[in-house]
Amino acid sequence: MDSLQNSSSATAAGNGGITQTSDPDDPKQNLNQVINSIQKTLGLLHQLYLTVSSFNLASQLPLLQRLNAVVSELDTMQKLAENCNIQVPMEVVNLIDDGKNPDEFTRDVINGCIARNQITKGKTDAFKSLRKHLLEELEQAFPEEVEAYREIRATSAAESKRLAQAQSILPNGDVKVKTEH
Repeated sequence: MDSLQNSSSATAAGNGGITQTSDPDDPKQNLNQVINSIQKTLGLLHQLYLTVSSFNLASQLPLLQRLNAVVSELDTMQKLAENCNIQVPMEVVNLIDDGKNPDEFTRDVINGCIARNQITKGKTDAFKSLRKHLLEELEQAFPEEVEAYREIRATSAAESKRLAQAQSILPNGDVKVKTEH
């Protein structure tokens, strides 16, 4: 029994057989370690299920070993999860609790974004149409002023474009970020 506990603690100390070779603060590596621990726990639970389903007196020691392995791996998983900061929306948790597919949440979010995008596009198109209509009406009433306005707009647009290129700013106002590898 002592050798079983020693092997369990060796597994726990070894992070479930996962070696840390890079930065322990790397969120992607932390997530991968948790995922590997979850997969190992699922395998151990399956082994435990098989042992329990065919239980007899002779399988008592393997049952205890598998129980210790599950507990040890759950401890390892909990320790690894402390370095992994993932936020899951409550809607996803509620869907899982209701026995539904969490992909429904993603689908609903995307469909909501598409609907809001269409509404915003409609408003933008309406304002563009209004602007065009107003300029046409103004041009008929004040042709010289509209021509001066268009010249000012063209000069301003050219200046903004020149500044954006000089400052590496994208046309939508975002700044280009150089990725360092």
